[in-house]
Amino acid sequence: MTTKRDFYEILGVSKSASKEEIKKAYRQKAIQYHPDKNPGDKEAEDKFKEAAEAYEVLSDDNKRARYDQFGHAGMGSSSGGGYSHDWNIEDIFSQFGDIFGGHFGSFGGFGGFGGGGGRGGRRVARGTDLRVKVKLNYSEIANGVEKKIKVNKYVNCKSCDGTGAEGSSGFTTCSTCRGSGYVTRVTNTILGQMQSTSPCPTCNGEGKTINNKCKACSGEGVVRDDEVITIKIPAGVAEGMQLNVSGRGNAARRGGVPGDLLVIIEEEKHPELIRDGNDLIYNLSVSIPDAILGAPIEIPTIDGKVKIKIEPGTQPGKILRLRGKGLPEVNSYNRGDLLVAINVYIPKSLSKDEKTVIEKMSKSPSFTPDPKEQTSFFERMRGYFE
Repeated sequence: MTTKRDFYEILGVSKSASKEEIKKAYRQKAIQYHPDKNPGDKEAEDKFKEAAEAYEVLSDDNKRARYDQFGHAGMGSSSGGGYSHDWNIEDIFSQFGDIFGGHFGSFGGFGGFGGGGGRGGRRVARGTDLRVKVKLNYSEIANGVEKKIKVNKYVNCKSCDGTGAEGSSGFTTCSTCRGSGYVTRVTNTILGQMQSTSPCPTCNGEGKTINNKCKACSGEGVVRDDEVITIKIPAGVAEGMQLNVSGRGNAARRGGVPGDLLVIIEEEKHPELIRDGNDLIYNLSVSIPDAILGAPIEIPTIDGKVKIKIEPGTQPGKILRLRGKGLPEVNSYNRGDLLVAINVYIPKSLSKDEKTVIEKMSKSPSFTPDPKEQTSFFERMRGYFE
């Protein structure tokens, strides 16, 4: 399995680079390794795709934050389809062509991004992203889960297969741009002639016009419908974390690139356990006799009930650590612990007989605090995590 290079290293920028610096670095790499500049060079094509993959992540705030936190593991398909892109040249040209401001055609005839009629010159629409919230309990967070959700969104029209036209002869090549999707204007200035390229106003950059619009979608190529989407959520996710399911958002007009489905994680509160990072905390109240004499006590975990032993003479505030009984870390073998915070229950009222027993015990030397056992605050804090 090939190890992926660091995205920042690919573009030659630091991790603190601004969006503008990242955009500029990608533009330079794209020009350097452009297929039209390196015909038949497989290595240059791979680097061209590699740069596009890096830019797609680092130019998006959410994807960049997830990459900075989890690296390539956080972008993989194991994280709910977050990032597993099988790049081809057409995808790159359609998605990132506008980064060159439509002027790429002036760089020695590279038609890929510009309006010269070369590969990928036509503008391709992109569908909008969808956001959904998914609520998980601690057991689902601990083990990972596959969820099926129903969303109402734009999907490709079945009548025209998303083209927007009736029948195979429903299109005509745009007469304004002659199918390129772009028009070039030459302006005379004091510095000479300036050439600029922009999307064709007649066909909106598509390079073709519709003769007969599909009646089902009115020529848009998309209609509203419900769709059931299966989402694989990895173990260890947390409240507010966002997973990206590529290509499952709204469909784009007339066969464009679909948007993404953004899944926002919400946590269901556990009735007994409290989450602290990957650790879980359980507040255990024990009776005075159990704290003095010791006792086996059953406590909850995310995997069910377990028994722990309260040692004789257990003090209030002591914390027991059950290693590996917490929540896992996303895309890692690390796992948090279950911390059992012990509180000794003091009854607020006693019967006459109970008071008599307590009064007798209070006169015993065993119930007199020993100054030698008093420790400093920091020593006690260290003892909490034994």
